[in-house]
Amino acid sequence: MFSTTTNSIEGHPVREYLGIVTGEVIVGANLFRDLFASITDIVGGRSGKYEDVLARARKQAIAEMEGEAVRLGGNAVIGVDLDYEVLGHNGSMLMVSASGTAVVV
Repeated sequence: MFSTTTNSIEGHPVREYLGIVTGEVIVGANLFRDLFASITDIVGGRSGKYEDVLARARKQAIAEMEGEAVRLGGNAVIGVDLDYEVLGHNGSMLMVSASGTAVVV
C-alpha cells in the first residue's frame, strides 16, 4: 500500500478511482501525561509523551484509511489529508483523522 499527499504517483498512472477512504482515532488525555507536559512547557522543552501519543494516533489513522482502501480493492491512496481536532469537555480528547482517495495504480 502506497499513500501520498499528492494527487498522483509519478510513473504510476491511476487506472481506477475507488472513492474516498478515511481513518479516525480518538485518544484520551491522561492526567499524569498532562501534569508532566505542563511541567515540560514551564521549563521550556518538548513533550515527548504527547509526541509519542500523536505519532501513534497518526499511524493508526493512516493504517485504518489504508485498510479501507484495500477492502475496496485499491493498492494506493492519493490526496491524503491529516487533521487534528481537540474534543471533549475541557479538550480532554484528541481526534486524528486521515482521508484520501483509494485508487488502483
